[in-house]
This record gives sequence, C-alpha cells and structure tokens, in this order.
Amino acid sequence: MNSENVTLCEKTVSSSYIRQGSQARRGHEQLIRHLLDQGKCPEEGWSESTVELFLNELAVMDSNNFLGNCGVGEREGRVASSLVARRHYRLIHGIGRSGDIAAVQPKAAGSSLLNKLTNSVVLDILKISGVRSVASCFVVPMATGMSLTLCFLTLRHRRPKARYIIWPRIDQKSCFKSMITAGFEPVVVENVVEGDELRTDLEAVQRKIDDLGAENILCVHSTTSCFAPRVPDRLEELATMCAKHDIPHIVNNAYGVQSSKCMHLIQQGARVGRIDAFVQSLDKNFMVPVGGAIIAGFDESFVQEISKMYPGRASASPSLDVLITLLTLGSNGYKRYLSERKEIYSFLAEELQSLASAHGERLLHTPHNPISLAMSLDGLQASSNQAVTQLGSMLFTRQVSGARVIPLGKEQTISGHTFRGFMSHSESYPCPYLNAASAVGITRGDVTLCMKRLDKCLKALKKHGKTAGSCSTEPQADQEAPDEE
Repeated sequence: MNSENVTLCEKTVSSSYIRQGSQARRGHEQLIRHLLDQGKCPEEGWSESTVELFLNELAVMDSNNFLGNCGVGEREGRVASSLVARRHYRLIHGIGRSGDIAAVQPKAAGSSLLNKLTNSVVLDILKISGVRSVASCFVVPMATGMSLTLCFLTLRHRRPKARYIIWPRIDQKSCFKSMITAGFEPVVVENVVEGDELRTDLEAVQRKIDDLGAENILCVHSTTSCFAPRVPDRLEELATMCAKHDIPHIVNNAYGVQSSKCMHLIQQGARVGRIDAFVQSLDKNFMVPVGGAIIAGFDESFVQEISKMYPGRASASPSLDVLITLLTLGSNGYKRYLSERKEIYSFLAEELQSLASAHGERLLHTPHNPISLAMSLDGLQASSNQAVTQLGSMLFTRQVSGARVIPLGKEQTISGHTFRGFMSHSESYPCPYLNAASAVGITRGDVTLCMKRLDKCLKALKKHGKTAGSCSTEPQADQEAPDEE
C-alpha cells in the first residue's frame, strides 16, 4: 500500500493504528527490497505471509492480471479453473520466450522477474554449498536426464564431428538414455574394484581417448552422487585429462548439492582442469516436487548457450517451487538441513553396521561415498538368489522405500547395450548387497524404523531356511534403481 493510500486510511481508522499497521507492512517490504537489491538467498527464512505478499506483487505485474487487459492472442494466460490459477499464484505465462528460456517476456514482467530472481538465488546456494567459483546457472523445467541431453545437444554445435561420449559406468537408465536421446554413442568405461569401492578406471578412460581420438569425443560424462559401493568419479583427474586433450566435461551431480564432498570435487575439478557444466536435481536437493533441474557452469557464455538451446517457453512451476522453498528456509535453514543429513549419515552407518553384525553380514567400506551405504547379503546369497530378491519385495511391501537390494548376475539391455551385473555398476561385483542413503530431509525416526523392519525381514528369511519359504506369496517389487540422475 503506497503512502497516499495509507493517508486515506487514516480518515477511517485512527492514524496511530494505521501507522502501526503500515510499519508492520514495511517490515515485509524491507525483506523484499533486500532480495531485489542483493539477489541472494536471505539468511533467515521468510514467513509465509511475506512470501505470499511477494508472489502476489509479482502476479499483478503480468498482463493476464491487468484490470483492463484485452487479450486477442493465442497465449493470453487464460485459465479455466480458479483452483489451477490459485495453485500457480496466478503466474500463468511461464518463463522465457520462444528463442531463449532465460529471455524476458514483455507481457509478463512478474514471471520474468521470478525467473531471474530464482536463478540468482539458486546460484547463491550453489556457492554456499561449496562451488564458490560457479559463474552462472539456470533452472530448467526438466528432470536431470533431459537436462543432460540439453547440454550434450549444445556441445554438438561446438563439436559437429564428435560421435562418442566417454562415460564411467553407473547403472541408472536415465543418464545412459540422455546420451542416446541426444544422438551420441556412449563409450562405457567399467569401474575398478578398490577394496569394497568401485572407482573410476582412469587408465581405461585414457585408452579410450587414444583409441577414438579426442576430436571424435563430444565430452566426458562423469558422476558425483551415486549408490554405494560405487563412489563419486575421480573428478580432479578427469578434469585434468579433459583440459589436456581439449575435451568438454559434463558432470552429473544429481543429488550432490547436499554433499559438501561432492561440491568440493566439482570446485576442485574446475580449479585444476576442465568442467564445462554440472547438472543437479531440484527435488532431490531441495525437497520440491519432481520436474526441475539446475544447469550450472564456470563459463557464463556457455551456460547462456545451453539456455538458448531450449526450444520454446517453459513452465515456471519448478522455479516457483524452489524459490518459495529457499525463501521459506533461508540459507541458514538450508544449511541446517545439510548438517542434519550429515549427522544422520553417521547414525545410519552405525545402525547398519550393528544390524549387519547381528546377521553375520558386514557394512561395506565405502568412505568416498558421502551419501549412500551398502550392507553385504552373502548369507542370503548362500541359500539362493531368490532370497536376495525376496528381501527387496518384503521391504517394499512393508513400506520401506528407497532401499535397494542388489542381486548378482542381473542383465539389462538399454538401447541395444547389455549391462551385465546391472544395478551393481560392475560386471562382476563380488557380493550382493543392500543400499540405504542418508539424503536431505531424512530423520532419525526414518532410520530407526527402517532398521527395525529390515531386522524383522532378515529374521523371517532366516527362520524359513533363508529362502522365500512361506513368504513366497510376497509380491515381487520392481527392483529397478531409483532415479539418480
């Protein structure tokens, strides 16, 4: 409310009361002014009333909400359902224009401002999380796999003769299909076993570069966050190799923002070598609905080139969701979530170690993986492979979500390429295992209840001769790996 309207209010209600109310409103406006001025995530989270005031102020700047607007075009922000309009805070026009997802829309100043502010706030969070030299980023309304595809398609214009993408193996369908969808041939590099860990085979990557020729390679496609016993790729060494051979380097940082270790690897890789872009999921890192990702990089012009590759306008929903979330949490609130996640990782490791010992198994030693843990299932495998898969089904039907049970010898063909030992990231990992992860938002209660149910399932299988036995009627849960990328 402007000063003129405040003065008019004083004709109806006592001026002292109006001044008090006006001062309270200015408190909200000062927070908004600071955001507009700094373009950074506030340290302390906003109240819902401040967030909604801000969003309503943005909405009235879009032409579909103009009081006297007369729209005669094919896209005028018309919405048939008032419920849908309220769900989107009447921000209907989306983001970008037909030629650039980052462009400003003349008839949607509020939505355009939302887009610019979201990208600025997210950039600040990436820096706070550990990648301090990141130059630019933007939120794209696609999940991580399609966002990787967009990066590859952008590189095609820079390297039109390139056919291959070198990819240290990680058993997840979408990141593999992201390369296929972009029209390139993935060159799968098997991992090497070091202790219990699966690590990047740098010598094999170098051999592939020598055999194929650097000019024929679009990029190296590496990974940070992953399921144990695989651990993040050796980013510093890969980045150095890419810089030496002038090969672009795209990093799949799917849920790595929540891990200081993953973010440090990216920062160091960019410092000592070459990383062109890194892609991360919104839902896995910021606890928002599925449907968005962040594409970030160290060269602002290349990040802008990627944004211009996106065809057409785009949904503003992922940008709106993450902006609301970060304004509500503030940077301090988000850092508290990251700190709690790290603490619960240690708690999960202790609980899983104790449970493993009680059942004659062991917690696999994977110190380089900061999010995921794995427990051997040799005892179940000794009786039958069916018992291993049965455990996964039992957990699923007992509402334990996210746990992955990995049997030996599974094969999976994706776009003509057959992966042996699929889901284990290796053709011949020595033992079956169970995965559990400490991801952002997890609670100690989640861990305690999971351990209790896992213990009961293992005892039930042991009681029935370590076979499916009387549990054979359990429905077989889909054991496909949850989306990492």
